[in-house]
Amino acid sequence: MPFMRSPCPIANLLDIVGDKWSLLVARDLLRGRTTYGQLIDSPERIPTNILADRLKRLEKAGIITRSPYQERPVRYAYKLTSKGRDLADLLWAVTRWAKRHVPGTRTFHEMPVRPRRQR
Repeated sequence: MPFMRSPCPIANLLDIVGDKWSLLVARDLLRGRTTYGQLIDSPERIPTNILADRLKRLEKAGIITRSPYQERPVRYAYKLTSKGRDLADLLWAVTRWAKRHVPGTRTFHEMPVRPRRQR
């Protein structure tokens, strides 16, 4: 498979998950969220069309899988593959860096509970 830009590991990672939302979706899946409704309730307020696009892109990249949990209408549960679960180390490194260098950064267990988004 040819590289999009170069064989640089960082460039290749960014080509797959370097947009504004993909790592946040992976974060939420690592936290146990599995459905579209749970993912859309992320505190960052990802727009629905972008969430749908990122789920498709992450599935195509082999980072997540989906399986139907409801037939009518069809609804899917999303799960990280082993490739996707390997992003946990990266996310922990980013978290440690941000906690050290971005004042006011808090992890989910440090944040107050927010009401769910109205649809």
